[in-house]
Amino acid sequence: MLIELLKPDFIFQDERGDLTQLVHEGFQQVNVIRSVKGVIRGDHYHKLNREAFYVIEGEFKLDVQKDGIVEHYVFKKGEMFLIPEYVMHSFEFVEDTLLVSFYDKGVELDNGEKDIYA
Repeated sequence: MLIELLKPDFIFQDERGDLTQLVHEGFQQVNVIRSVKGVIRGDHYHKLNREAFYVIEGEFKLDVQKDGIVEHYVFKKGEMFLIPEYVMHSFEFVEDTLLVSFYDKGVELDNGEKDIYA
């Protein structure tokens, strides 16, 4: 597999509701991404960053490729995964979707460039 399927670190539920701890270490940049149905995003890779995603709401198709290997996935609410460095990734949103993304190092580099390559 070109990606790694993840689970949240911890989930607590009681009569008041629930708390989901996604990660407790290993990431320096966290983003919230909202995408509307029908949009395609990504189509890039990172040389320095591993990027994890947690789906808060919605559904999307993920295409990943590296070294001639292509894989296709569908992710929905509550699912979590990690894309390693040098894996090209593209998202096609089948529903309005809300995601959290985590970069282990962050995409803004000290020299002003970004670790994003098409």
